[in-house]
Amino acid sequence: MEFNLADLFEAVADAVPDRMAVVCGDRRLTYRELEARANQFAHVLAASGVGVGDHVGLYLHNSPEFLEVMLACFKVRAVPINVNDRYVAGEVEHLVDDADLVALVWSPALAPEVEQLVPGSWARLAVEAGPDYEALIADAAATRDFEPRSGDDHYILYTGGTTGRPKGVVWRHEDIFFTAMGGGNPGGPPLDAPEQLVPANLANPNQRLTPFLPDGDPGPGELVALSLGPLAHASGQWLALGALLGGGMIVLYDLDTMDMAHVLGLVEREHVGMLTLVGDATGRPLLDHLTAHPGATDTSSLRLLGSGGSILSGDVKDGLLDAIPSVAVVLEAIGSSESPSQAVAITTQGGPPSRSLTFAPKAETMVVDDELLPLSPGSGLVGRLATRGRAPLRYHKDPERSARTFVEIDGERWTLPGDMATVDADGTINLVGRGSLCINTGGEKVYPEEVEAVLKAHPAIADVVVIGVADETWGQRVVAVVACSDGVVAPTLGDVRAHCHTHLAGYKAPRAVHVVPAIRRSAAGKPDYAWAAKVASG
Repeated sequence: MEFNLADLFEAVADAVPDRMAVVCGDRRLTYRELEARANQFAHVLAASGVGVGDHVGLYLHNSPEFLEVMLACFKVRAVPINVNDRYVAGEVEHLVDDADLVALVWSPALAPEVEQLVPGSWARLAVEAGPDYEALIADAAATRDFEPRSGDDHYILYTGGTTGRPKGVVWRHEDIFFTAMGGGNPGGPPLDAPEQLVPANLANPNQRLTPFLPDGDPGPGELVALSLGPLAHASGQWLALGALLGGGMIVLYDLDTMDMAHVLGLVEREHVGMLTLVGDATGRPLLDHLTAHPGATDTSSLRLLGSGGSILSGDVKDGLLDAIPSVAVVLEAIGSSESPSQAVAITTQGGPPSRSLTFAPKAETMVVDDELLPLSPGSGLVGRLATRGRAPLRYHKDPERSARTFVEIDGERWTLPGDMATVDADGTINLVGRGSLCINTGGEKVYPEEVEAVLKAHPAIADVVVIGVADETWGQRVVAVVACSDGVVAPTLGDVRAHCHTHLAGYKAPRAVHVVPAIRRSAAGKPDYAWAAKVASG
């Protein structure tokens, strides 16, 4: 057996068929049930002429069907393509064309958008989740009689990033399994061979998470994970697949809007041991709710908080550790769809206060200059984060961007997704932001995330986006779009600049401040920079 995602899932399903696999609202599926339904839809795909290398669109909200269709695609060696469930018809149309879809599955609530699409090559199979989907799989066999698969089969994740059109990142199954899905043992050492899934790894579920827990704490007996990032995005999808391929249970967030009382209710009801946040976008509201309602729910099952995709401020990490004493570790990662974990920040219960945008180095990561040479630690220069090891094959249909992102340095393949950083003398990596968002003001470079991290520490500011606006004198000026904490007076420009001057060079301080009721963000926590630019220019 190779490290193929379908093969690995089938091994887990055979080992623990009666263990609960997926919970979404009042719906619950065991591994046996999830395996059977995925087999049924795999037969539907095959009967529709969908097979090796074909791309199948998943325009779905969080639901068991999302995971069923993904697994079904893997079984027939097709490639599931995530379609952001916030996209409107025009955006979906672009992705359908760019991703070369031959089939599409959508949630009932998204039917009005699908009705506006012009049927094309994707119409080999078009089905709405619900009665139509259930009728199709009811008539299909639940048997597992598929052709052999390969660890070289493709997995594609479409990412919108922070700017530009969405792009498809093409991975091999084996590489994404080890890089982003826990290697069969989320939180512990990855497997050396697929056979370790059965029975050694699954027979010892206490192994999970223990590398992050203090001595004497056995941790959760079986991994129960909940992501506040949706399945249509990397964080939600990778945690879900990682949990399933490690024999755990994934709890899917089942509401259209984020409700922290509901989140904590799920933690209490399902005994969630691992909760992943989307930076401050979900971490700060969670902390605010815990502070306002101490002891309202039982969070004692939680041992590990994870975060990625957006900044998680130091004060939020420390506050969450204080509010949830059972949590041993807050684990934050610099990552992207092209390089899931470039560096990590580990904040422990009782440890030193945490910092924002500061990460421990990894042997697979370095910071390079424009000539792809490593920066000297302590130089203070800003360079690009580069990661070696298992990496994507390319961007789908974009050889030019692929050549810029996936490069060779000294005979090794490295990934440069666009994060900019400095390196301290001790090797500590300090993230400053994304190169594509860099603001050039009077010849000086300003990285928005560095300024945002400082502004989030202002007592009156709940959330912020920093943007560059055209300026006749400076080329661009730094502008902050801020949302204030409830019941506080909005800070003046003078307040904001004075706060920044204690932490940053003067040219990095905003020259204008716009106060809004809330910052617009994607479901993955990324700021809507196009919206912020309109606000900042107003």
